[in-house]
Amino acid sequence: MRITLTDAESLSVAALEALGYDSGSSRTITDHLLDCELRGLEYSGLARILSIGDRLAAADGPAEAPRVTRESPVSAQFDGGDTIGYLTALAATDTAIDKARGTGIGAVGANRTWYTGMLSYYAERITAAGMVAMIASNASPWVAPTGGTEARFGTNPICFGFPGEGVPVIWDIGISEIIHAQAVLAHRTGTELPAGSAYDASGSPTLDPLEALQGAFVNWGGHRGSGLGIAVQLLGALAGSPVLPGELRDFGFFVLAVRPDLFVDPETYRRSVSEYAELIRSTRPLDPAQPVRVPFERSAAVRAERRARGWIEVDDVVLAALEELIGAPATAHAPESDTRQPRRNP
Repeated sequence: MRITLTDAESLSVAALEALGYDSGSSRTITDHLLDCELRGLEYSGLARILSIGDRLAAADGPAEAPRVTRESPVSAQFDGGDTIGYLTALAATDTAIDKARGTGIGAVGANRTWYTGMLSYYAERITAAGMVAMIASNASPWVAPTGGTEARFGTNPICFGFPGEGVPVIWDIGISEIIHAQAVLAHRTGTELPAGSAYDASGSPTLDPLEALQGAFVNWGGHRGSGLGIAVQLLGALAGSPVLPGELRDFGFFVLAVRPDLFVDPETYRRSVSEYAELIRSTRPLDPAQPVRVPFERSAAVRAERRARGWIEVDDVVLAALEELIGAPATAHAPESDTRQPRRNP
């Protein structure tokens, strides 16, 4: 169903407030979720609110505000207090930027958090400050290493960001064929997973999302992706998480921000990044109809296009569940050409 960006934002904020988040936190989380929607990652967008609700219902108690437990001029460590990662990781990222502004390097770890989200969201903040970023976040063991069928590390995204003269170069990649949010959304909507993406609890290949959630996802990239998954798991442990976090809890988030002028002239470096990106684009393509792309450019272009058109597509099941969450009656299915305007709380 189509929904305007304005209404999507209002619906998200209202739903998060219904889950107990204050207005400021709801808007911060919403900004991240809508960025996912705008960039074509619908499974990590508004649908994630339903998973947040499930997680809050299963929590042992209320979350505590993230707090710094260790600190030096170049580093800090946050105890997330079981606060959602959209808030904890943002605090860690902004602290890394502040540290780097003063000393040239900011290295920050955060633990006791969950759902850290799209790492490129944080990398954009760092590159916008003119700095280089490296970010990693481990998670519950949902993914099997190459050669195995039991989960031993999370979907474990890792991200690098480099400031350019225009669009930054950002590479943000998870290490599994599908991510947790895709399996959860597939289960909600009654759809199958792609072939070759998951195992059930007995180690047999499965297309069933519930069986996959009880089993393991297939890692991406063979032994290379498997090794990267192990590295990210241990970077999360460096940030203070257990080596194997519990189910949707105790994630570790590590962020490094580096000022280029520690090594080179920053303007020269930004120009070099943009010039190199152009060299990548100008590579002779295998298929002339599909030119070579630079990481992040497709994502940024899709976001710009969707912002300009002013609406996004939201699955009917997700939209109905969000409307129910805020106490609005479900709206009858509208034609695909219609733009949805959800009802508000009275």
